[in-house]
Amino acid sequence: MMNYKKIVIAGSGVLGSQIAFQTAFHDFDVNVYDVNEEAITVAKKRMENLKNVYGTFFKDEKRAEKAFESLHYFTDLAEAVKDADLIIEAVPERIEIKENFYSELAKVASKKTVFASNSSTLLPSQFAEYTGRPEKFLALHFANEIWEKNTAEVMGHPETDIKYVEEVTEFAREIGMIPFVLKKEQSGYILNSLLVPLLTAAMDLWVRDIADPQTIDKNWMISTGAPVGPFGFYDIIGMETPYNLNLMHAETVPESKLAAEKIKKEMIDKGKMGVNSGEGFYTYPNPAYQDPNFLKQN
Repeated sequence: MMNYKKIVIAGSGVLGSQIAFQTAFHDFDVNVYDVNEEAITVAKKRMENLKNVYGTFFKDEKRAEKAFESLHYFTDLAEAVKDADLIIEAVPERIEIKENFYSELAKVASKKTVFASNSSTLLPSQFAEYTGRPEKFLALHFANEIWEKNTAEVMGHPETDIKYVEEVTEFAREIGMIPFVLKKEQSGYILNSLLVPLLTAAMDLWVRDIADPQTIDKNWMISTGAPVGPFGFYDIIGMETPYNLNLMHAETVPESKLAAEKIKKEMIDKGKMGVNSGEGFYTYPNPAYQDPNFLKQN
């Protein structure tokens, strides 16, 4: 029987902030941890925006305000995780950062605390040894725009105790998610195993100058009836994750090196971080692909 009350979200980026707000919105006690005050300041601005999003989407401004006011922020890891029942890690998608994080977390977290990673592509077995509690460690992956795309993928590794898979699955339901439990480890889970090949192919077309992002998106949207194309997805995800993922493989995969360089030069260095910065491959809040004439334009 799941009895989680105090939840810590480690990492207050785009998705970490969403997980924190979604959890607070469902009346859990939520601590938000990040590495410095600058990151926390940015997180608070994200939460302010999420308050408006949730109030509008759920037509319940009072509940959204209550969730916003209930969030607690920390830059001291030991203080943040004190007496936590569940910690959801949403730190940058880089192996060394996650290894260091779990090594430090293992030193300060209570023995009762369950650890869950929101990693997009990395496997829990890659970090289990650093947690000091492999049986209480698993993955809990959320899709972006969590309030609407409310899936939660639950994935253990060979040493995960089934008890904690069941508890985390129940927790996911408690915060309004539709949980999907994977039978075994799979990089990318279900969602990203389907989505990442599309995004990678689109990135390759752009990097090699086969076509520009809007042309690629129009082709995909017209051909499949999808409401958004791959570069619209990149904007929703934000540039940090695809940059880190390509950078991680840059030494061994030439295409990844070129992609990381292009994302940094043409997007990150220009402040085009995606939806949350107001500009990515499109400008927001009214991206061109939502214009009824977008698919009619050549």
